[in-house]
Amino acid sequence: MMTVFALSACVTVGATRPPPSNAAVLTPERIAEIVASPDRRATDRNSDLRRKPDQMLAFMGIRPGMVALDLSAGGGYTTELLARAVGPSGRAYGQSAPARAPDGPPRTPVAPEGNAAPAASSTQTPAMGPPPVRRTSAQALAERAKNPVVANIISVVQKFEDPVPPERASGGLDLVTLMFNYHDLGHLGVDRSRMNAAVFAGLKSGGLYVIADHSGRPGTGISESGTLHRIEETFLRQEVEAAGFKLVDRANFLRNPADPRDKNTPEPAQPKDEFVLKFVKP
Repeated sequence: MMTVFALSACVTVGATRPPPSNAAVLTPERIAEIVASPDRRATDRNSDLRRKPDQMLAFMGIRPGMVALDLSAGGGYTTELLARAVGPSGRAYGQSAPARAPDGPPRTPVAPEGNAAPAASSTQTPAMGPPPVRRTSAQALAERAKNPVVANIISVVQKFEDPVPPERASGGLDLVTLMFNYHDLGHLGVDRSRMNAAVFAGLKSGGLYVIADHSGRPGTGISESGTLHRIEETFLRQEVEAAGFKLVDRANFLRNPADPRDKNTPEPAQPKDEFVLKFVKP
């Protein structure tokens, strides 16, 4: 069942065809303005310390007017950045999966995701009071879209195997992102080959698929998705390329070679080693 809520330092390994847009790639100055926007949330600014959105947006080569789809949008951190970057002439879809039926099969227990930047948060004190009310991703995106600056956010509730809204399912997208959640598809039992095929069909020729995730050790594949919340980079690349994509760029700005990659939270406390890959639909 599909529900759509319409809401008002890199290492280059190849060359990409620019998406079909007359607009120029955002300049570093414009990206800095987006990140520094005074109406962005304090929680998002805190996430910036780890996520480095200025470098991520520059790596994507994002342009005003693009149509972007953020897979596994969660609370909408990346979706909102995309919405700001593509501007009012573009669209930023945020995808989330439907809630599991109450009578459905129980999911395999999963370890809580470890802190990817323990040093950055070690001085923070836990907030007192009742725990926050959990919202669905669609609700979180709807709340964000109340800001007129990002009224171009569109929430899409569809299965991961069929994540592209119908009106964009055949060459209607310029950019697809999947930030730090590809590994979760393993313990969720998602048919990743179907998902990647759907993304491939949804992108225009020259469209980009940008994936970031926590790096696992060689030979581990996606086997540690529910324990260490990591995935082997080579394994992920092979799965995506099997759908027809070509790897054209990889980024190093979230790398940490000192991370042993054998714990959910690295020991000693340090940022996780994370990779960012950019694929193109030929």
